[in-house]
Amino acid sequence: MSTKDFIEKDYYKVLGVPKDATEAEIKKAYRKLAREFHPDANKGNAKAEERFKEISEANDVLGDPKKRKEYDDARALFGNGGFRPGPGAGGGSFNFDLGDLFGGGAQGGQGAGGFGGGLGDVFGGLFNRGSSGTTRVQPRRGQDIESEVTLSFTEAIEGATVPLRMSSQSPCKGCSGTGDANGTPRVCPTCVGTGQVARGSGGGFSLTDPCPDCKGRGLIAENPCDICKGSGRAKSSRTMQVRIPAGVADGQRIRLRGKGAPGERGGPAGDLYVVVHVDAHPVFGRKDDNLTVTVPVTYPEAALGGEVRVPTLGGPPVTLKLPPGTPNGRTMRARGKGAVRKDGTRGDLLITVEVSVPKDLSGKARDALEAYREATAGEDPRAELFQAAKGA
Repeated sequence: MSTKDFIEKDYYKVLGVPKDATEAEIKKAYRKLAREFHPDANKGNAKAEERFKEISEANDVLGDPKKRKEYDDARALFGNGGFRPGPGAGGGSFNFDLGDLFGGGAQGGQGAGGFGGGLGDVFGGLFNRGSSGTTRVQPRRGQDIESEVTLSFTEAIEGATVPLRMSSQSPCKGCSGTGDANGTPRVCPTCVGTGQVARGSGGGFSLTDPCPDCKGRGLIAENPCDICKGSGRAKSSRTMQVRIPAGVADGQRIRLRGKGAPGERGGPAGDLYVVVHVDAHPVFGRKDDNLTVTVPVTYPEAALGGEVRVPTLGGPPVTLKLPPGTPNGRTMRARGKGAVRKDGTRGDLLITVEVSVPKDLSGKARDALEAYREATAGEDPRAELFQAAKGA
């Protein structure tokens, strides 16, 4: 894509967002349009394919804060490819060869429209070149790393600090990350140090791919390092102490910014993603921010009411007051005895009552139950069940 094309294209219009759109609004608009015009959903539709490429190109610029600023600055000065003169220039606009501007064609220290040579500094970032014309090799962000950790149920609820041993690609110590045994790599002539090459796709724009000659590094080693074979990266292992926050759930993926592989040439480190697995507990379960427990009670406790002690996770027991006639399966709540929420508060402990039926009865207990059965012989707990069945 030429510089003129870059300035003339209205990427905001392509995505259907205003010029003051937030990053979230731009991302939302891109995702919606990408789903609509994706080639997989429009097989054989050339127009949809071209539209998808336009959308991707617009997102590539507007979705990157640095590129977006350069794009906005360029359009603010030149509009849709036409130079905007200052006061006294007679109004309107006129077209000119952008190559004259960037090639330093102005005479006497003044460029077109009375601007000085500083315009090269304004647009240098578009071509990875400074005002002196020298190529800048771009910093390279480190790789993201993903690891896994298994916690006990209690550790997941209360939080824990765990050691993680990770393997990643880091700058090679043998060549100080240059890839060259002598420490003097040269700038890749194919991509001019950017690590990317343009791939023409028609429609007046192009997409970018990693440079095939330097593998996206922007540098080529004349004398490849014996350790990293010219890549500038070598495998390394390290152990980190990672704090897992309280209340983490099984299968949750935690992102730790800047804890991934180191970057190159001053680039930022990647991120570390930790997938958490939580072991089951023999007594407690979990439902969102609440813990669950099933408590056996005797028939007299359920029928006559009473007080029942209930265990909590990592704390003293609580006393549950059963009202007379508590049915089997009823769930009651002990507030503040659950999992830790994001705001630091705790969920509740949900206590489900389960009436325990004894397998063996002593003679005295059996006699008492026989007497109870005789005393309630006229009651039929299933009468309403049969009435409802007939009326259905």
